[in-house]
Amino acid sequence: MSNLLGLEVKKIVETPPEEVERVKNWINTEEYKEKNFARQALVITPAHACQPLGAELAAHGFEGTLPFVHGSQGCTSYFRSTFNRHYREPAPAASSAMSEDGAVFGGQNNLHEGLENAVALYKPKMIAVFTSCMPEVIGDDLTAFIRNAKQKGCVPNELPTPYANTPSFSGCHIHGYDSMLVSILQTLTEGKQIEGRCTGKLNLLPGCDFNTGNYREYKRILKEFGIPYTLLADISETFDSPLDGNYRIYPGGTKLDDAADSINGKATIALGTYSTAKTYGWIKDTYSGKHVSMPVPFGIAKTDAFLMKISELFGKPVPESLKAERGRAVDLMTDAHQYIHGKKFAVYGDPDYLLGYVSFLLEMGAVPYHILCSKGTKKLEKEIQALLDASMYGKEGRIYINKDLWHMHSLLMTDPVDAMIGDTHGKFLARTAKIPLFRFGFPVFDRVNLHRVPLIGYQGVLNMLSTICNKFIDITDDTCDNEHFEMMR
Repeated sequence: MSNLLGLEVKKIVETPPEEVERVKNWINTEEYKEKNFARQALVITPAHACQPLGAELAAHGFEGTLPFVHGSQGCTSYFRSTFNRHYREPAPAASSAMSEDGAVFGGQNNLHEGLENAVALYKPKMIAVFTSCMPEVIGDDLTAFIRNAKQKGCVPNELPTPYANTPSFSGCHIHGYDSMLVSILQTLTEGKQIEGRCTGKLNLLPGCDFNTGNYREYKRILKEFGIPYTLLADISETFDSPLDGNYRIYPGGTKLDDAADSINGKATIALGTYSTAKTYGWIKDTYSGKHVSMPVPFGIAKTDAFLMKISELFGKPVPESLKAERGRAVDLMTDAHQYIHGKKFAVYGDPDYLLGYVSFLLEMGAVPYHILCSKGTKKLEKEIQALLDASMYGKEGRIYINKDLWHMHSLLMTDPVDAMIGDTHGKFLARTAKIPLFRFGFPVFDRVNLHRVPLIGYQGVLNMLSTICNKFIDITDDTCDNEHFEMMR
């Protein structure tokens, strides 16, 4: 080892190659697994992001809305770069740029100056304010700060300025999404409820979902039904707008007037029971019409339930076109089941997505073997266990709540599986375990266009199953000898 001057640098500690090899092998043993699972004060590669990142996603889902991070510039850069790398699209957001003096004296001056500049420069229709760690630790009072900003004229009184406390050291991105979404809806709908008025629309909350293809699929399904709707919050254009030579700082998003009038809707369906829990609780107590909370429609059974609920709420039969889609999805499952049947999977990710993965795999006769959630609850564990208990293919499944991807390493090396489902962060584990990783979650940094491929509905069944089965066929072709390299698979 040498430095830039070409001088030899003596290591403080010399580790013999045989010791390196010993440790390399030891971390794959049952002995190490026991120590790994005994740790309590250390998290290594959690399978989740922090609250403000989810809050920013919610803010991006509304027309003309500028996400505003009350905190440091570094935090804001992390959120924006994560969206940039996942979508390969801009993610405009502003920051109060708190630094050392803000940590000592509070961040009100930073916030007021930042809001004033944001209004002048970016001319948003709404500014959604949320916090990172620093202002939460020192106890900044957003309620007072934003009220004072409007009194001083930093923000016009008529400009909607919802805000949410989203400390990075508590919860995860789905909780930040939920907190920001409910704040936005509370702000926009204030004073908008009209007795006797009904928009005739369905309010659909997709939950904390980073897949733009899923949003488009929801809209297509509702168009097939012929049902008017308001999608809360819609990022399908925000992170998937056309490239036509014109930069739009606020492409797409749910219209603010539509969001405001959603309080007078005919019915509301909140998908993602874990990422819309707070929002749904408020809607149930406040909104007109009927209210339903349901799982995200992954797989056949959950999609069936979703479509039947829409049919029930609006008194319309399921369209023949969607019935035909279901038939094609079931036909594909029949054609392809032999490539996935009995395969063991390790799955990890958000609670709502995990429930979808498990349901889908069980429907295909696959085995959800290691099921890991970095931010879960006993309720989630019971719900997943109920899915496993209801299927003959779920008896081997094991659930690991509040564990991280280094726990998953021990699981993969001591009790191997055939494949993994999750986000890009699992690629190193998949490489070590020599198994494929199916990137169906967030974030996905190392592949392109996957956020445009819907995973929900019957079309999602087609997409997920084709991806998984064809990869297993590729592996067979890549690893077989010449005598078994056949035309048909």
